[in-house]
Amino acid sequence: MEGTTTSLSRRVWARRDVFWELTKRDIAGRYSGSFLGLLWSFFNPLLMLGVYTLAFRELLGMRWPNLDSGADFSLMIFCGMIVHSMMAECLIRAPGVIVSQSNLVKRVVFPLAILPCVMVVSTLFSALLSIFVLLIFVLISQHTLHATVLYLPLLYAPYVLLLCGVSWLMASLGVFIRDVTQISGVISSVLMFLSPVFYPASNLRQPYREWIQFNPLTLMIEQTRQLVLFGHSPDWHALGLYTLIAVVVLLLGYVWFQRTRDGFADVL
Repeated sequence: MEGTTTSLSRRVWARRDVFWELTKRDIAGRYSGSFLGLLWSFFNPLLMLGVYTLAFRELLGMRWPNLDSGADFSLMIFCGMIVHSMMAECLIRAPGVIVSQSNLVKRVVFPLAILPCVMVVSTLFSALLSIFVLLIFVLISQHTLHATVLYLPLLYAPYVLLLCGVSWLMASLGVFIRDVTQISGVISSVLMFLSPVFYPASNLRQPYREWIQFNPLTLMIEQTRQLVLFGHSPDWHALGLYTLIAVVVLLLGYVWFQRTRDGFADVL
């Protein structure tokens, strides 16, 4: 396990220039040809927050338990959607990462393992802009920002590691089983409703309240709300356990990817 960690760190560091160049191209490529370009990365979460507010507060008249403010309800949902959108994008895009770069597969010197990581960092970039929009609206609605928002990097670090592990697994499976692309879209949709995006986990009755804790999105969503909206410190015990699990998923995903990559050229 330690050897795998060292090998992974060495590969990423040795190819850091290639990694960042591909990441910049991936981010810029999302909006290439559009009039506003990268500004869409900022406007998209802004528009989505407006849609949540209009749909759930004004049209459906929904309210979050123990909260009177409709703005707070929208922000609650927005916190959940930020976390879910990161996982959803990785699940949907990862199966096609290697397939779409088939010209690189036969280049022995090219480190294919960085391609899923590039996608994850690109996803993180979009999430950071969404978090920026979230903080602006928290400041507007609450007239202050809690100092606990400074813990957000510590909260999301293990989540990014988990997404890298999942992306390596999905990228490999996507080469051999093309149906994974269709299945991953269904999984991401189901995951949204099985995660506390539109409701607090504490509102579920037993045994569902216990089961939902095994959802990898639950802790991230709940802790994002606690840090940003309520000013509570992270649950360090839960975050430590989550980090351990994320590292295991990261290493397993990497080992799986490396052991299956020799078969990519035969399939593609």
